Amino acid sequence: MKFLDGGWLVKEGYEVDYPAHVYATRKTDKKLTVYAPFRHIADKGGTLDGGMMTVELSSPHENIIGVKVYHHKGSVAVGPSFELNKQNPSVEITDGETEASLKSGALSAHVKKGNQFEISFEKDGEVLTSSKSRGQAYIRKPLENQSYISEQLTIDVGELVYGLGERFTSFVKNGQTVDIWNADGGTGTEQAYKNIPFYMTNRGYGIFVNSPKKVSYEIGSEKVSRVQFSVPGEEMEYFIIAGDSMKEVLENYTNLTGKPALPPAWSFGLWMSTSFLTDYDEATVNHFVDGMIDRDIPLEVFHFDCLWMEEYEWVNFEWDKRTFPEPQKMLTRLKEKGLKICVWINPYVGQKSPLFDEGMEKGYFIKRPNGDVWQWDKWQAGLAIIDFTNPEAVTWYQNHLAKLMDMGVDSFKTDFGERIPVDAVYYDGSDPERMHNYYTQLYNQIVFDLSKSKNENNEAVVFARSATVGGQKFPVHWGGDSTSDYPSMAESLRAGLSFGMSGFGYWSHDIGGFEEGCTPDLYKRWTQFGLLSSHSRYHGSKEYKVPWIYDEEAVDVTRSFTKLKLSLMPYLMNQAVVATEGIPMMRSMVLEFPEDMTSHTLDRQFMLGDSLLVAPIFNDKGTVSYYVPEGTWTNYLTNEKIEGGKWHNETHGYDRLPLLARPNSIIVEGNQNTQAEYNYAEAVTLHVFELSVGAIAKTRIVDRSGKVIGTAHVQFSEGAYTVNAENIDVKAVLFHNVHDVDSVESGKMEATDLGTMVYLDGSECKIQLTK
Repeated sequence: MKFLDGGWLVKEGYEVDYPAHVYATRKTDKKLTVYAPFRHIADKGGTLDGGMMTVELSSPHENIIGVKVYHHKGSVAVGPSFELNKQNPSVEITDGETEASLKSGALSAHVKKGNQFEISFEKDGEVLTSSKSRGQAYIRKPLENQSYISEQLTIDVGELVYGLGERFTSFVKNGQTVDIWNADGGTGTEQAYKNIPFYMTNRGYGIFVNSPKKVSYEIGSEKVSRVQFSVPGEEMEYFIIAGDSMKEVLENYTNLTGKPALPPAWSFGLWMSTSFLTDYDEATVNHFVDGMIDRDIPLEVFHFDCLWMEEYEWVNFEWDKRTFPEPQKMLTRLKEKGLKICVWINPYVGQKSPLFDEGMEKGYFIKRPNGDVWQWDKWQAGLAIIDFTNPEAVTWYQNHLAKLMDMGVDSFKTDFGERIPVDAVYYDGSDPERMHNYYTQLYNQIVFDLSKSKNENNEAVVFARSATVGGQKFPVHWGGDSTSDYPSMAESLRAGLSFGMSGFGYWSHDIGGFEEGCTPDLYKRWTQFGLLSSHSRYHGSKEYKVPWIYDEEAVDVTRSFTKLKLSLMPYLMNQAVVATEGIPMMRSMVLEFPEDMTSHTLDRQFMLGDSLLVAPIFNDKGTVSYYVPEGTWTNYLTNEKIEGGKWHNETHGYDRLPLLARPNSIIVEGNQNTQAEYNYAEAVTLHVFELSVGAIAKTRIVDRSGKVIGTAHVQFSEGAYTVNAENIDVKAVLFHNVHDVDSVESGKMEATDLGTMVYLDGSECKIQLTK
């Protein structure tokens, strides 16, 4: 939201006050409070008849500083609020004649006591960002009786801003206006399903605004050298989050807001959907499932979209008996084929649903101020919204889900949750403005917790569209209603990368696009991208998305990339565990290579984990331009060496794309490619890529619960490779593009086109190169 008219004037209808200078400070053991009046105070008489800004500095975690800014603090505290994991770290507070400061770990805030108000935030003595004169502000809009607190933090020359949730606009957010307000706007607008008031920059820090209200950002747009963010009301709290790397900033942010849960291993396999408005019954479902089996395409999850329930009744939690007369038997038959089952739900109840009258009578729905049930006709006629602040409504909703799980359902697609009204009354008195963005957190947590309690291994996964701060604790999320074209495929990737820069570990998208019109060419290219994403699902609107309706080559591409992903499960599951610390599986290049300036704006390629670079193809010509960081990389599919530090232009058929293994890395390949769950430490192949002299490549194996069960490392020195494996059954080690081997100790050597394959006799071996 813009408040100014250029550099000097205020927009008509607004009044703005800025803290002029520090008049007084107060120091306690854990907090530094600053009092900054809106005008310079020359004597005690100047303290009469004027307002001031109060700023409280504290620290909820080491290397995080909280800044609470308020004008009047007497407002009634009404929820909801984000759940934060605050600790009590040691802080250093000083209060001198010219400066007051608070230090937490390597991060410090410095408040100047001069003629102008300024707070600078430093890490190890280097300024990260500052709130300078006329940066912090109290703003009024008298005609609307509305006030705002606003802050402007500096951005330096060359500093780029990322994150703010799953945004489909440009990956670099400089120059954009962003409102944190969940909306059902598709993937082609500035609206977003998943709005997160957290951004980070390539200078290695992050800013989190702790409010579920509509936080409005002007990112180098109101003032081109600053990021401005504002919140309606009389107070605002934000946190400066530092780290030794951008990855550590994400780790620290998720220390505060919650860590991503580890999804079950089976969720990384291929999901197939009925699609949205297609006609389907059990025969159709079996046609799809058996068609995949007959074509040797491993399928892990089958998803029933909205029409598993009768139209006009979403939700009623009852199978439509016109098309599914024996639902439990049907689910049993599907599960006998080795499938997990997912069904679509939303947090609404259409007026035709048999549940509507019960919910209305018992007060389970959000109400209007006059006591009426809040209803409208969008999506479903007479739709009501379940009030998840009512514990009885939560139990009611969960009991219906539990019955479905008892039938054989394993997971739920938690669709919607964005169109939440602000003219509403909640059971617990929650502020409807704050609840608009927060509602999705209650919704997904309720479903996730129920799923976890009903699974004997405490495994849970949802397939969610909406999210807010903390939603990373309830994976997985997908990218919403994309169109079936290449621009939408590219905007989906931009959104997924932004989402990963916002604390979320896992992400998916509708392969082939949601809307109708997918061509065979697009289907095959999006399949490559989709099967190299953290989670992979075919889904559409009015079109089925099974590969054989496109062409036989689509079948081959689906089979090939599905099996590739499943064979990489030992590698992917390890990366999934890393994601539980806040580092996304699908990483922007700048997150993995911040020291490489070229990586800072890249948004058409990504790292899948720490060692695989993926560059999807976004055109029907098969051409791709992508950048490779320093070193000699190897195309995992073709074994071609790719020199780093420059751009590459290539053309690929549908069986190939740039999928590059990082130099000095080990990629662990499992012994199966037909399912996602298996023993990841049994009969594995270690693929070793471009070890430099003196380098040691390391990896680990985790089981399906995320527990580390084995390790392996390969060292190259003095003309020899040394392999050590602990608690891993290594079938073979493939040294890619290494052909000049003289001898092997404790193993057998086989020369291949890809390089030298060594079959170990035990857990160690040494490979001597020809001198």
